[in-house]
Amino acid sequence: MAYRWSTRGTHLGEWLGIPPTGYHMAATGITVFRIAGGKVVEGWTSMDLSPTDEELRWLTEGGGWPRSGDTVSTERDPATPNWDVLTRNLTWRLRVAEAQERERIEQELKVARRTQEELLPKALPDLHGWKFAHYYQPAREVGGDFYDFLDLEDGRLGLVVGDATSKGMPAALVMAAARSMIRALAQSLSSPGETLKRVNAALYPDTPSDMFVTCFYAILQPDSGRLLYANAGHDLPYIRRRGGEDTQELRARGMPLGMMPEMSYEEKEATLREGDSVLFYSDGLVEAHDPHYEMFGFPRLRRLVAEHDEERLLVEFLIDELSSFVGEDWEQEDDITLVTLRRSMARS
Repeated sequence: MAYRWSTRGTHLGEWLGIPPTGYHMAATGITVFRIAGGKVVEGWTSMDLSPTDEELRWLTEGGGWPRSGDTVSTERDPATPNWDVLTRNLTWRLRVAEAQERERIEQELKVARRTQEELLPKALPDLHGWKFAHYYQPAREVGGDFYDFLDLEDGRLGLVVGDATSKGMPAALVMAAARSMIRALAQSLSSPGETLKRVNAALYPDTPSDMFVTCFYAILQPDSGRLLYANAGHDLPYIRRRGGEDTQELRARGMPLGMMPEMSYEEKEATLREGDSVLFYSDGLVEAHDPHYEMFGFPRLRRLVAEHDEERLLVEFLIDELSSFVGEDWEQEDDITLVTLRRSMARS
């Protein structure tokens, strides 16, 4: 008995353990059965598979595709070599598609990182009598940490350090929104507390319930050394007095941005004298852990700030201490940001 057949279809569901690939296939063939004793005892099939040019290119990369040919099946081995080839090529196509998707995502993340880097300050402030330093290292291609320097009226300088919860693209988007809002409001508001209050009001309606932004915003008056500041749930900066005689936390109450509506932010001030310095940082520093899962921690950080040799940049000193603490095989789990400012000593 002989018959001619044709079929066409799209691989939309799982088939032979292979997830859907979207592959379009058309096939025609002739099948001949030898019948003995009222049942099929042997069969021959000749089929022609006709993928599109694009599909053919994918499939030939996967090991070849039999455009046509004869196959033999028996009762003991009903499967045909053609189906084995089809399975191999569908598997190859799936793996290539997954690799292309990974490459596409990686390229998008690279673009996102370049865009995020463009949002960060290009240079440190150049203020007579003040020295600035910074360190920024995201844990992934893009991160939620940010810092900024704002040129304000009357020679004042705004300093911002923040951290959006989560990591990767979602954190980067929330970070960018918070940064832009602070920049827009800072030029018209001289109060850090009021600025954070308005940013919170704008962020809250559109921030996912599982995300928020911690942020410390300060305004420095370079001539007097007056530092006016407010804190939206961020890790407390340290102020180090000249010679390490005292190390204090800059405390001010306030909830993270985007977490709750109608929040107010306490505003405080400090005065930086000659030789005094301030460290702003994100939690990626204090939450880093060594191979025995001991955290770097706040007590260690405060002690190191106090012990710091003034002849060396505090940022470099802390990063070296962190590297020694976590060891060579450490895998960074969170973004790390450090920003320092120091009032220089007057020349005699």
